[in-house]
Amino acid sequence: MTEKIIETSTVEADNDAWIKALREDYQALGARLARRGVDIDGIKVKVGAYGVAVPSWGVGTGGTRFARFPGAGEPRHIFDKMEDCAVIQQLTNATPKVSLHIPWDRVDDADELKARGDALGLGFDAINSNTFQDQVGQAKSYKFGSLSHSDAATRQQAVDHNIECIEFGLKMGSNALTVWVGDGSNFPGQVNFAAQFDRYLEAMKKVYAALPDDWRLFTEHKIYEPAFYSTVVQDWGTNYMIAKELGDRAYCLVDLGHHAPTVNIEMIVSRLIQFGKLGGFHFNDSKYGDDDLDTASIDPYRLFLVFNELVDAEMREAEGFNPAHMLDQSHNVSDPIESLMQSAMEVQRAYAQALIVDRAALGEYQESNDALMASNTLKAAFTTDVEPILAMARLESGAAIDPISAYRTAGYRAKVSEIRPAVAAGTSGIV
Repeated sequence: MTEKIIETSTVEADNDAWIKALREDYQALGARLARRGVDIDGIKVKVGAYGVAVPSWGVGTGGTRFARFPGAGEPRHIFDKMEDCAVIQQLTNATPKVSLHIPWDRVDDADELKARGDALGLGFDAINSNTFQDQVGQAKSYKFGSLSHSDAATRQQAVDHNIECIEFGLKMGSNALTVWVGDGSNFPGQVNFAAQFDRYLEAMKKVYAALPDDWRLFTEHKIYEPAFYSTVVQDWGTNYMIAKELGDRAYCLVDLGHHAPTVNIEMIVSRLIQFGKLGGFHFNDSKYGDDDLDTASIDPYRLFLVFNELVDAEMREAEGFNPAHMLDQSHNVSDPIESLMQSAMEVQRAYAQALIVDRAALGEYQESNDALMASNTLKAAFTTDVEPILAMARLESGAAIDPISAYRTAGYRAKVSEIRPAVAAGTSGIV
């Protein structure tokens, strides 16, 4: 039996305040959708089955380049993080897996962590490696790069770490490795672009060779930071080349925040689907670039357009289409648990909106070059309030109609603050 961190009676009592209005809203929306030929119950089933992974690091307080202001009751270690993640899943029923980050989440007894995940009803998604930070006792520094470093011993250290992540992930039941590197340069002439990329590919081929047969490798592109003049894996084109060079089980991971402000991300998603190299997502949002803001907090329409491409691929059963869905956010001024719950629901919302697009009409308008009506067909779905579908799916799964309300009613943050000691301020860093 799955352990519940928040008392079931607390969730049920909070639901009682919303249930009458929800049933009325769901019935009204069902009638509206039926006029458009959409079965609301069918959409609800799909939404209820959808899940997005929570990043273990996301339940802690993030920071800026200049400062970090710790929040109350921050998790002290991965076991605290797992309990926070379990709260998110209990209240939303949208986050059944946790994405771990090594060495941040390394433990002496992997079996104990796996058992704790099982008890909390949580599985483990992609394992994330870390060669963008120097760790205590580390022999070689990554100041000037890791997998692309000019020093062969430093590159091998980074390769060995990624292989260690695979070995740890096997014990957790994971089946994917996500690799992001901060390698690049800050000055023109600092590196030879071609030589640096050759070294990266050589190192990544060693990592790829260590993959179990049923694993996938996700490489993540990032336009800038911490390297500001050039980045080794700077855009989706380079990422696609990497995936093609490495092999059939190498894929591109798309982080919504790691693009220039004017980039058409939904088109990138379409291209990667078309050529069989979309590995998955890190969902967040961005105003300028690499902001790691809460998902859909800035541009919910863009998130919807991304899901429009995903649902299109789902419905036409695109070959090899099986993207991993994960959140990746930095919470500087909000309660991380609340932000992650909100983001998980926003991703579900975009999925539901994309599911109710009139695809037959859209196809006809596209074929007849009716630009306005094609656009209006998408907007008709986007402007539909699908919240009753999401809330009903949560209610029927035993989760909360309004997760943030139930979370605040339960007083979870105050309770863990009494157990977990306050963290000293003064450190900096995005994560």
